Amino acid sequence: MRAVIQRVLSSSVAVDGKTVGEVNKGYMVLLGVVDGDTQSEAELLARKTAMLRVFEDENGKMNLSVLDVDGEILCISQFTLCADTKKGNRPSFTPSAEPTEANRLYDYFCEQLKANGVKRVEKGVFGADMKVSLINDGPVTICLDTDTWSKTK
Repeated sequence: MRAVIQRVLSSSVAVDGKTVGEVNKGYMVLLGVVDGDTQSEAELLARKTAMLRVFEDENGKMNLSVLDVDGEILCISQFTLCADTKKGNRPSFTPSAEPTEANRLYDYFCEQLKANGVKRVEKGVFGADMKVSLINDGPVTICLDTDTWSKTK
């Protein structure tokens, strides 16, 4: 499971011209579910995301988590994070999980963010053509991949 986490002052997502999710200070998370991912990866990634310390403390050091700043998270499903670009110039998306399982794990990841203490988690619409807006704060952008912590992959 892969996530691109951007620290934001605000972020929103629209489908067919209608805003379906928006947050203020916190994260905008792009989430890609890889074939073979399980609830364990979603739990690990949600915990890491909630505990990630990239907000500045009183000394200007990135030492506070989204929980510490009472931040919000907008989570957007994005299968293109699973692209295989080893050959040629056209990415292959065969590493992504099939849509039904990806949607289930995307929803589960969002539930786990809440279980880890994030008070407000907004979402996009799985599989939709979405228009995402954000004001990146910093900019701060962190990429997380559960393969980093897996000994079996």
